Amino acid sequence: MMNNTKKAEWALRIGMFGTFLGHGIFAIQLKPRFLEMLTAFIGISGALANKLMILIGAIDVIVALFALFFPIRIVLIYGTIWGFLTALARPIANDPIWDFIERWSNWAVPLALLYIRGFPKNLKDLFK
Repeated sequence: MMNNTKKAEWALRIGMFGTFLGHGIFAIQLKPRFLEMLTAFIGISGALANKLMILIGAIDVIVALFALFFPIRIVLIYGTIWGFLTALARPIANDPIWDFIERWSNWAVPLALLYIRGFPKNLKDLFK
């Protein structure tokens, strides 16, 4: 039988998987709002933005799979930082601040999972 910590870890793994898979698929499909935010956030558009968005989407799908099957700390750290930055992109792209607040779970879920699995103490711990 799983203890409560293991159950919580699995709930977070599933949550992170869904968040990153959904965002990844939208990015690969070149969701127009994502392209607008990319332009607002780093100032690129056109064919370069499309290529970068597809790359970002592929990385998100890979992160989703790692979160579910191999939640190593470096992926959880990446997910925390990337989730925060993508949530922050909303108000930078002129959405209301509430769009940022609503997306706190995009970075809080990988952060909570990292907390449960333990923060890395050395370089080797990043890959456990």
